[in-house]
Amino acid sequence: MKDAVDRLTPLGLMILALLGEGDMHPYEMIRLMRQRRDDRLVTITNGTLYHTVGRLQRTGLVAEVGIDREGNRPERTTYAQTEAGRQAVGEWVRRELSRIDRPAEFRIALAEAHNLDRDEVTELLGIRRSALAAVRDELSGGLAKAREREVPEQYLLELEREIVLLGHDIDWLDGLITRLELHDLTWGSPETPSARYLEDRKAARR
Repeated sequence: MKDAVDRLTPLGLMILALLGEGDMHPYEMIRLMRQRRDDRLVTITNGTLYHTVGRLQRTGLVAEVGIDREGNRPERTTYAQTEAGRQAVGEWVRRELSRIDRPAEFRIALAEAHNLDRDEVTELLGIRRSALAAVRDELSGGLAKAREREVPEQYLLELEREIVLLGHDIDWLDGLITRLELHDLTWGSPETPSARYLEDRKAARR
């Protein structure tokens, strides 16, 4: 399982997570992901998506469950998430949610965090928050020393900006963790298709 998770690309993860909502064919995946603006997080093209689905199938994370043909349209193979695929989603999100050195992967992990239990997400975000705070404190100490040495401010602008951004990120995490702890945030089961998913899927099939 570890090898499969290590080889899982961000696009592969998003495809697997999408199939956790229901079986579908690649054309439907593309339509649904674009409709949800997942292209903000990963590059989505027909070629890369079909290639990624094929790789997921070869590694046993997805499986063919049927072939459809409508009118004169080409045959469309429908895929389903396997149990190994479901586990891979959880492991990938779990690994990336607490890391601070892979910001692009974190955005995707955050988008798919609902695949984990609320308490686990709260714990992982707490780990991330502590790591960010440690980096901010280290940078703040360096900035203070630089100013003591009267380093011109023009050389410290990027460092100052990084500290400010880290502070905003930590404040946002504090708010999110509080909402999770107080159950002030809906956290549905990924095994139950949401109303949003059903509506999105209808739109994607039009």
